[in-house]
Amino acid sequence: MDSYLIQVNGHGDHAPMLDVHLKTNGNSISLGKVKGRKPRWAVRASEMSKKTFNPVRAIVDSMKVEPNPKKAMISLSLGDPTVFGNLPTNDEVTRAVKEVLDSGCYNGYAPSVGYQSCREAVAAYYNCPEAPLEAQDVILTSGCSQAIELALAVLANPGQNILVPRPGFSLYKTLALSMGIEVKLYNLLPEKAWEIDLKHLESLVDEKTACLIVNNPSNPCGSVFSKSHLQKILAVASRQCIPILADEIYGDMVFADCKYEPIATLSTSVPILSCGGLAKRWLVPGWRMGWILIHDRRDIFGNEIRDGLLRLSQRILGPCTIVQGALERILHQTPPEFYHNTLSILKSNADLCYAALSAIPGLQPVRPAGAMYLMVEIEMEHFPEFENDVEFTERLISEQSVFCLPATCFEYPNFFRVVITVPEEMILEACSRIQEFCEMHYQGAEGAQDLECDK
Repeated sequence: MDSYLIQVNGHGDHAPMLDVHLKTNGNSISLGKVKGRKPRWAVRASEMSKKTFNPVRAIVDSMKVEPNPKKAMISLSLGDPTVFGNLPTNDEVTRAVKEVLDSGCYNGYAPSVGYQSCREAVAAYYNCPEAPLEAQDVILTSGCSQAIELALAVLANPGQNILVPRPGFSLYKTLALSMGIEVKLYNLLPEKAWEIDLKHLESLVDEKTACLIVNNPSNPCGSVFSKSHLQKILAVASRQCIPILADEIYGDMVFADCKYEPIATLSTSVPILSCGGLAKRWLVPGWRMGWILIHDRRDIFGNEIRDGLLRLSQRILGPCTIVQGALERILHQTPPEFYHNTLSILKSNADLCYAALSAIPGLQPVRPAGAMYLMVEIEMEHFPEFENDVEFTERLISEQSVFCLPATCFEYPNFFRVVITVPEEMILEACSRIQEFCEMHYQGAEGAQDLECDK
């Protein structure tokens, strides 16, 4: 019969030692002394949390400046169209949610990918002959941000890389780095209305590239890609066999002289996960309703990507059921004039802002074609007292109480971003203050050179 003897030795402050002997078939075997664990608290933040980094928050939080107390603060920094109350959602949208809430029919858990009827409503809204969709091609998510997170998580593994626009929405990098995914930045060209530098893009592709992110219309640029440019992007993806993650949250938010082309309508061969939601077009970002549209007519994603998205969606058990219940009515009964009126306001603000800033020496705005933003180049050689765009925008706050995001937040120094959703009178006042600020600090070529020599 086998027997075991475990002797505990230890005294004082020393950790106990386990002296382990094993006796089997009459033979005694010593396994030696093993140091026992002395319980102690050792709670540490996870590696994933340590890798999670939001550059916008990091830069903004580091801007320790106070606005000019003599001037009311005008914030042109936050991409939330609801902040000033001048862009309310449509009454039909609000009534739809109220009636669903009063019905009491949507208070329980839904399937993690969304109710079947709601997925059918989204599929019907976006379905077209060039890019057909069925309910099984729709995953409902908690906002477009979660749609992007799920799409990244299903397409890329730690150690792989993704291709991200520069300038671009900072969340792509935040999510990727937290997952151990490398980010490779491809350039957009301001002199070509922010088209992609296609040669640079293709040069970044390697055997570890998992997907290409295409954001159209663009945050932060307010640009809208033409059909021909989208076809060239698709040609690169097809040639390199790289799937596309299309961030189309600003889809259809384009000005009258431009046309929005969903990228999936232009290809039958490149597999695409298109991310969208209610936040921007319907002006309800806090309702957190987004979706992924799976375009895969060559069955390249196959069941594996679909099953992967299903499993990933089960981590939070789907988006808000109340908003899901109202989706069909929101999508199909919101009157067309609501969209038209919103775009008219944005276009008017964009034109006013572009015209005003174009007249200011030292600034070069890039005319937007959609979305809610406008990018402005700072000719830093004419503002030699400022080191960079962050310092420029800090001083703009402290002297004029106008807050624009420095484009370093978007990996694009020496620009700043203006949000054009604010009321018209605030746009005009902000531009007037920016002009006053620039006139105060602008140095012509000779003055700037003298200042440099004095440093």
